[in-house]
Amino acid sequence: MGKAYYVKFETPEDLVSPILEAVRVASTSGKVKKGTNEATKAIERGTSKLIVIAEDVEPPEVVAHLPILCEEQGAAYAFVPNKEELGKSLGIDITSAAAAILDAGDAQHIVDQVTTKIAELKGGKSEQ
Repeated sequence: MGKAYYVKFETPEDLVSPILEAVRVASTSGKVKKGTNEATKAIERGTSKLIVIAEDVEPPEVVAHLPILCEEQGAAYAFVPNKEELGKSLGIDITSAAAAILDAGDAQHIVDQVTTKIAELKGGKSEQ
């Protein structure tokens, strides 16, 4: 199965674990918003440090607006392969299509590394 049309770039395997780890640590030591609606609000308000979007969301229209919104607002975003892992990283028993890290807490160094690597992936455009 190919990638959904809203996936703007391929997230390398070695970057998926740090992204999920950042979400996990930030959800315990910082501030994280769960779900597409909360992520959308965080982008629009300019409060997000990193938006994490699952690649296996059905229907894709649920999260298709997030990468576009992130580009417009200059917000950093990344993709993870599945919503089950994202839900577990958030510490919830259900899946999550998206999440927004507002305050990274103890995960700040991980978020910084991830945003730098993603900026390089997208062609050197800095997200800051």
